[in-house]
Amino acid sequence: FVLSLDDEEFQAILKDAGNKLVVVDFTATWCGPCQRIAPAFAADSSNANVIFLKVDVDDAQDVSSHCGIRSMPTFQFYKNNQKVHEFSGADAAKLKAKVKKP
Repeated sequence: FVLSLDDEEFQAILKDAGNKLVVVDFTATWCGPCQRIAPAFAADSSNANVIFLKVDVDDAQDVSSHCGIRSMPTFQFYKNNQKVHEFSGADAAKLKAKVKKP
């Protein structure tokens, strides 16, 4: 599912996650690579120890702007309300590796 949220709601989710890893997929409906990696993101989301969010850059422009998103897909990884990693591109192997060990 894709969340349509404002920056305040996004920050609240990061804060409430505590020491759980939060993986954020910044995506767009018109982005071909985003659609190609969506099944891998969905498969990884079965990990109960990780919170997965999809943010549509068109619907949540304030969140995308605050997070400095310049290309899609971009994946950001947060822990304890701090960004711990980021990468851009539809690289399913890199996504899986970072979910296992951020």
